[in-house]
Amino acid sequence: MKRYRSYRSNAGGSNVRRWRVAGIAGVAVALVGVGLGVANAATSDAVPTVNCPQVAPQLPAIPASAKAEVERNLALLNTQIQEANKRLASTVGQGGPNFIQNAILGPLKGKRASTIDRIAISIGRSAAKPNLPVDSLATCGLNQNGGGNAAPEPTAVTAAAGNAGANGAGAVPTVNCPDVKINVAIPASAQAEIDQNLALLQTQIQEANKRLASTVGQGGPNFIQNAILGPLEDKRFAAINRMETAIGRAAAKPNLNAEGLSACTLNENGGGATGDQGAGATAAPTAAATTAAPAGGNNGAVPTVNCPDVKINVAIPASAQAEIDRNLALLQTQIQEANKRLASTVGQGGPNFIQNAILGPLKDKRFSTINRMETAIGRTAAKPNLNAEGLSTCSLNQ
Repeated sequence: MKRYRSYRSNAGGSNVRRWRVAGIAGVAVALVGVGLGVANAATSDAVPTVNCPQVAPQLPAIPASAKAEVERNLALLNTQIQEANKRLASTVGQGGPNFIQNAILGPLKGKRASTIDRIAISIGRSAAKPNLPVDSLATCGLNQNGGGNAAPEPTAVTAAAGNAGANGAGAVPTVNCPDVKINVAIPASAQAEIDQNLALLQTQIQEANKRLASTVGQGGPNFIQNAILGPLEDKRFAAINRMETAIGRAAAKPNLNAEGLSACTLNENGGGATGDQGAGATAAPTAAATTAAPAGGNNGAVPTVNCPDVKINVAIPASAQAEIDRNLALLQTQIQEANKRLASTVGQGGPNFIQNAILGPLKDKRFSTINRMETAIGRTAAKPNLNAEGLSTCSLNQ
């Protein structure tokens, strides 16, 4: 039997398929429309930019020596803003509600604070260091709709105009320091150190004058006192003290009036005496230190030390022999050094100079040396008593 397909049924199936295709296409169009709407909504939102306060208007007069460094750091502030803006643009939609604060604004604040600090420090090297409100200047907000100034800082600043100095007459002031005169005999052993420190006093004055010339117009009314005269006074005080100490090593320590001679004033019109030069700076001649009567008081003969012999009356272990020999030789060296010191310091110091500066230290050295020999023997045998206390003291052959 032949079977025939129904025309009606075929037509119905075809219609069903056509409706399905049409339905799917409609849904796709709708979804595409929704997607385009979402995309349009996203692209219509502006990317925010950072909004930072200006630092340059908060700065005081810029010393000429700090101008370049200040300008570099102002330019760096602009660079930091531009980098933050790029990060905002490249991370749209990323992170949670605190992403921008934690990942962009927070680090930017830290960078800006460091840069502003560097600006203040560079100014403070040659003028009064400004007290800038770093926290508020470092904190940036957002321009939610974008825009804003990506480079708010001027990268060129004007150096402070040099004024005429304190007197307004155009002359650069110079320092005026009292002469340091040494009116005591200088021991020969101290002469070189005295000369060095007298020369240093002059160098300090020259350096202060150069600083006055290179910083004209910088800082406030107290700049010269705080940055030049004050430090100069401290340096002079230390130098004069060193000279007192140098003399005091071999004679009575003098009072050179470090307190009164340290402070310097200004020659407001420049020029003038600078102190510590010419005849005013010369010390008492070295010859004056050697014209006093010799310490021995015996028609000029130089005394020598007289030390008891150190005799070892016990067997010396072979392992200690080398150390014993070294220390016996050292005792002789100590005597020779003391005799040289006696000869080179004739006439120096007071009545107790030889005892305090030569015989006393010699006694200590001998005591330690004899003790070391006792210890060396005692490492491999019974430790002997070599009478270190009794054999350490030396007297004088006047």
